[in-house]
Amino acid sequence: MTQQDLPGLDLARLRDYLDEHSPGLVGGPLTGEVVQGGRSNLTYIVGDGTSRWVVRRPPLGHVLPTAHDMAREHRVISALADTPVPVPRTVTLCQDADVLGAPFYVMEFVPGTPYRAASELEALGPERTKAIAESLMDTLVDLHAVDPSAVGLGDFGRPEGFLERQVGRWKKQLDASRSRDLPGIDDLHDQLARAIPASGPAAVVHGDYRLDNVLVDETDRITAVLDWEMSTLGDPLTDLALLVAYAERGKVNLEIVSNVSTAPGYPGTDKMIARYAARSGRDVSALDWYVGFAFFKLAVILEGIYYRFSQGKTVGAGFDQIGAAVVPLVTLGLDTLKD
Repeated sequence: MTQQDLPGLDLARLRDYLDEHSPGLVGGPLTGEVVQGGRSNLTYIVGDGTSRWVVRRPPLGHVLPTAHDMAREHRVISALADTPVPVPRTVTLCQDADVLGAPFYVMEFVPGTPYRAASELEALGPERTKAIAESLMDTLVDLHAVDPSAVGLGDFGRPEGFLERQVGRWKKQLDASRSRDLPGIDDLHDQLARAIPASGPAAVVHGDYRLDNVLVDETDRITAVLDWEMSTLGDPLTDLALLVAYAERGKVNLEIVSNVSTAPGYPGTDKMIARYAARSGRDVSALDWYVGFAFFKLAVILEGIYYRFSQGKTVGAGFDQIGAAVVPLVTLGLDTLKD
């Protein structure tokens, strides 16, 4: 791949930086490829013909550095390195924007597959699918069992008032993208705001935990949890609830969201929740509130994409259909709170 094909990554400047800060790491000329782009952080695989690494940097032209904090992402991955949570080993963090035009970090390349579609799991068969789904839940339990202070993350977030701030934050996001009537969405917010549960012990929260944000190897072992952009210290049941909401999203025709939970062998929602509760020892009796909030959050995210798409400010496969999924998500949220 030529340098022109790597927007945001100058291989020569990266090589110079690595030679200075990690001497001996790179043994030959660097090549690279983009593996992810768009609204999220940019991800590249680079190699010297013998070894491979992953480089992460903010999107091109981003204007909100706090939303793409490389140091924060590097910190949490580094902190979890010697815990039961599988994460790539970090190599270096560069906060000098003069090197690549933005802060970036480098971590080891970890082999594995991020399963995004039910058809990919169907090819493995129901037994392997069940094992992968259970490993996904067990890894979440392992993450939430990490003592933040013991790994140097005691100040990684503000657990006190976490849920209140989350509800307020996503209401502000909604108000910033209001362009049409969305029946029920204010009622859903108001019900959530009136009944915020008391949080249990705080934990490191991933923020977007799902099967396509982990890598699975050929033995069905989870080799790495990726995409820690939204991680913080907070209420761990928000991670569990989002995983449940993604599974239940099959009730809404939403092609841009992974449908892995519909694959034969994937355990039902009740079994997954019971597995988490049994292995974590955490009280999940108020989980309906968390799932209702997860649907609210997903609805706000999709409405934001719809709003930007309708304004001609973003493009993407399936974005023209996103708007139709927002109200059904709101309805799922309201129905969850009625249960």
